Amino acid sequence: MKKSDKTLHLGAFLYAVGHHAGGWRYPDNEISSLLDLEYYKKVAGIAEKGKFDLIFFADRLAIPDRFGNNFNNSIRYFASFRLDPVALITALSAVTSRIGLVATASTSYNEPFAVARAYATIDHLSKGRAAWNVVTSTNDGEARNFGRDAHFDHATRYERAQEFIEVVTKLWDSWEDGALVINREEGVYGNPEKVRYVNHKGEFFQVKGPLNVPRAPQGRPVLVQAGSSERGRDFAARWAEVIFTAQPALEGAREFYKDINGRLAKFNREPGSVKIMPGVMPIIGETEAEAKRKEELLRELVHPLAGLSLLSDSMNQDLSQFDLDKPLPELDTMRGNQSRQKIVAQLAKEEGLTLAQLGKRFGASRSHRVLVGTPAQIADNFEEWLEKEACDGFNIMCPYLPGGLNEFVELVVPELQRRGIFRKEYTGVTLRDHFGLERPDPVV
Repeated sequence: MKKSDKTLHLGAFLYAVGHHAGGWRYPDNEISSLLDLEYYKKVAGIAEKGKFDLIFFADRLAIPDRFGNNFNNSIRYFASFRLDPVALITALSAVTSRIGLVATASTSYNEPFAVARAYATIDHLSKGRAAWNVVTSTNDGEARNFGRDAHFDHATRYERAQEFIEVVTKLWDSWEDGALVINREEGVYGNPEKVRYVNHKGEFFQVKGPLNVPRAPQGRPVLVQAGSSERGRDFAARWAEVIFTAQPALEGAREFYKDINGRLAKFNREPGSVKIMPGVMPIIGETEAEAKRKEELLRELVHPLAGLSLLSDSMNQDLSQFDLDKPLPELDTMRGNQSRQKIVAQLAKEEGLTLAQLGKRFGASRSHRVLVGTPAQIADNFEEWLEKEACDGFNIMCPYLPGGLNEFVELVVPELQRRGIFRKEYTGVTLRDHFGLERPDPVV
């Protein structure tokens, strides 16, 4: 029996054949289908069968090549390519009916009008299930694909992101509800009094508007954010309606949850108005011993250079210059994902890991929590985090796909439902309905 009326939100964080760097070598996957829409349709269908709130596709605008300043290990040891996530959720909007569709788009290497238009379009096509995961990007490899020698510094990229999202929301609000009249008899298609220019002139962008897509079914697509640095937390408290975060430990997650909710007041927002969903990688067995055997097999399948390539990319540092058999040295600068770099540095120091060992560990978790156990043990853990105000739900990062997601839906979801902490059926239509988020009125 659950102790309160709280219920979980669940997202399926989908990446290739799984988040574990050894997942592509695990027997239960479909490694030859990653360029086939039928594969993504199948995986999305499993998540929708499990009544998940959403499916989520992250993005990186370059193949990882920071380790050794080349992409050799990235190409050799793991599935390093990324299909365009906006194109993916557009396609999946036609073959799903209730599950939310979340895709990443960078504020560093896009234009506000294009992003506003794409997500408004998807929200219409999906009847109100679109969400934009707002990121600032992390590394120089991405910059060099967009005409820059190096990535923006941390402060600049958040200043640009702040203005970017202001422009996008202005564009979404440039149409009011009811602007389409469609009166054949009187020959009136739309009401121009319900459409306005935005006339934005700022430091980074000049945008006249209005958007050339009418107001979205959700008013605005849901805004998701994943920054956990000091600047990222303020940005999330100002804009995010859902936060994805890496929180490996309960106490850290509780601190993050309390901190974000404490920051909301200065932006005139109510506590609880943003849903916080840490990432977690469940490795499930019918017995604890079976789950641990799976974990060990997956760990053995990770090549250390695969993890180090991923880690170099995340940190925006060439780690190949250091001795792999020695600890991670102190780094003078943080040029990539700052919150992730702090987690990794702390792990390496606490456990005395060599750089090679750290690579394997990062490849196995991406700095997220790995939860190994039976369905009941996983449900116990989820219930504890929910009750102790460490989260509002979880972003499920299956180590291998589609098998890992199917196991979660078949084994863990029924246990969560039995305890009354997860829905048995969808009760709403839009992603805002799933999260209990208000539909915003346009800001005039």
